[in-house]
Amino acid sequence: MLKQMTKMEMTASNSLKLIVALGNPGRRYQETRHNVGFLVADELARRNTLEFREKDHAFEAKLGQVFLIKPTTFMNLSGTAVSAYEAYYRLEPSQILVIHDDLDMPFGKIRIKKGGGSGGQKGVKDTIMCIGPDFIRLKIGISRPPQNYSVANWVLSKFADSEQALLQDIVKTSADAVEAILQDGMTKASNKFSNINLLKEENKEEQETDLEQ
Repeated sequence: MLKQMTKMEMTASNSLKLIVALGNPGRRYQETRHNVGFLVADELARRNTLEFREKDHAFEAKLGQVFLIKPTTFMNLSGTAVSAYEAYYRLEPSQILVIHDDLDMPFGKIRIKKGGGSGGQKGVKDTIMCIGPDFIRLKIGISRPPQNYSVANWVLSKFADSEQALLQDIVKTSADAVEAILQDGMTKASNKFSNINLLKEENKEEQETDLEQ
């Protein structure tokens, strides 16, 4: 894990100016799979003693000179919030990091990349339509739904009790990855975090515990 960064350290690192955590606002959607980005934003706020304030299109906090936002436009219109910040502050897409869930990655896996398609994630799709594809993404795997779930019901379902321990590791590691991007840049952060599979690490720890007993 990375050491906790001060606000001054965060502002001294790179050109990243906006961190966007995708999700849906409201109690109904708290801790659903689609809102894992919000959980990461909340962890970053907790580490840095920040409070979110409601603005026109998002809840907003600041990590030094970097905006941290949770759009209130609902997932499918996420691009409205992102493009409003991009236009007002005259940002380049490369200065924007979007944190979002990804169905095509296993639960326990995260990946950092720049550009590309939406992978069917509607918040990412809307963001691409509004500002183009060349922003940075922190993708957090939530796995494909079981046979008895539609995709829509799966992404709006809450994490099971059995997933909570791993979820906490994922949120903390994702927040570490954001801090690494701010401190060291996207390439170094990607090299460090994109090959981590927290599910395998959790299973390994359980096996080692069983051997010790």
